[in-house]
Amino acid sequence: MVEADTTGTVIAVRGAVVDVRFDGAVLPAIDTALIVEWDRPEPLVLEVHSHVDPVIVRGIALQATKGLARDTIVRATGEPVKVPVGDAVLGRLIDVVGTLRDNGPELPADTPTRSIHNPPPALEDESSATEIFETGIKVIDLLAPLAQGGKAAMFGGAGVGKTVLVMELIHAMVEKYRGISVFAGIGERSREGHELLTDMQGSGVLERTVLVYGQMNEPPGARWRVPLTALTIAEYFRDQKHQNVLLLMDNVFRFVQAGSELSSLLGRLPSRVGYQSTLATEVAALEERIASVPGAAVTAIQAVYVPADDFIDPAVTAISSHMDSIIMLSRKLAAEAFYPAIDPLASSSVLLDPLVVGEDHYALAERAREALARFEELRDIIALLGVEELGTADRLIVKRARRLQRFLSQPFVVTEAFTGTPGVSVSRTDTLAGCKAILDGEVDDWAESSFYMVGTLGDARAKEAAATKSGATATANDASAKVEVPA
Repeated sequence: MVEADTTGTVIAVRGAVVDVRFDGAVLPAIDTALIVEWDRPEPLVLEVHSHVDPVIVRGIALQATKGLARDTIVRATGEPVKVPVGDAVLGRLIDVVGTLRDNGPELPADTPTRSIHNPPPALEDESSATEIFETGIKVIDLLAPLAQGGKAAMFGGAGVGKTVLVMELIHAMVEKYRGISVFAGIGERSREGHELLTDMQGSGVLERTVLVYGQMNEPPGARWRVPLTALTIAEYFRDQKHQNVLLLMDNVFRFVQAGSELSSLLGRLPSRVGYQSTLATEVAALEERIASVPGAAVTAIQAVYVPADDFIDPAVTAISSHMDSIIMLSRKLAAEAFYPAIDPLASSSVLLDPLVVGEDHYALAERAREALARFEELRDIIALLGVEELGTADRLIVKRARRLQRFLSQPFVVTEAFTGTPGVSVSRTDTLAGCKAILDGEVDDWAESSFYMVGTLGDARAKEAAATKSGATATANDASAKVEVPA
């Protein structure tokens, strides 16, 4: 253990990487915190990354280093970065080192703290995830069900709806989910953080939620460590309070990106596609800590940006290998205005198994996938020759697949202000009933537009009835207008 009064001096600053010299003292251990004693009002915390030689350590800055000069005194704390945890942080917004950022009252003096570096639970102590975690979003609950205590990731390029989907999931869980929520904003825009805080305050969700932010304008060290801060808070509620935790991360790719920036500043040779050579290790160290134990589950839902819509990008494949449920967002569906723009053929889940969801759900999901896959195969033929050139069986499949595709769209609560359409949450039972009716041909005579942006099949029925009535009225008006008035 390093003595608390051990001090050193700054000898080099390269952006977020700072070299500190400790003469005549035991070097601080890896991953311990250093406090820079400078003349700025904001504190500057460094984390020891490596020992360069017997008297110099290399540290990663967790705050901006602008104005940091050589020979500035640095104090070694002898322990890792510690952040406040427990009930006191519920309803609060904190940064990577646990500093309050919501302009609220200070935390109580007796608030417990915990190191951001903790080992994952032993494998024999972890519990498997086999209970369905209903989201109220039809396409997810049907084709890529989430696991209570599992890990799910939403992969998508820029502008296809990842953040909207995360916010809708937060909103959908308010009534159904009675645990603690921890939201980690990793490298996202300041505007999005402010909107989320305001929305949560207005909806009453904030009192059961902790917001942890390392935003886009912060140095890479903050974005690299902020997921660990959020995880530490979630682990405390899991281990000490024995409460279920919903952990939401937006966006995990920014964590990888921050690691890549730091790797370049540290002078390491890049690996595939320019990523850091330690990519797989860093992702595994984060994801393996997200685990459930008997009596307390940590359910993780993560948004992952896909650079240039390249789903075989090394960062994407490294993250996806740790997931139970993979939800792929499609730019093509978003362009066709099918929201949520979730690709039903590319999305998958280990829970879509007859032993977990039941034989009926599994069989219906397979039928839905087969119909949508056949429709996708026939798209080029339809575009060239028209649907009339297809065989009778294929025409029927296309007819039902188009209705199913529209039925799997859904208005969201968080987009009401933009669309004017009230958001809906649909139970898994209603989702299965609606999809079965469409695939069985019970609603073949309904208009396709009746299925678009509705909740249950009952909503579609009401929309169809309203459209039929409106059409009948318009026909009657046209007929009366054509009646000649006798002279």
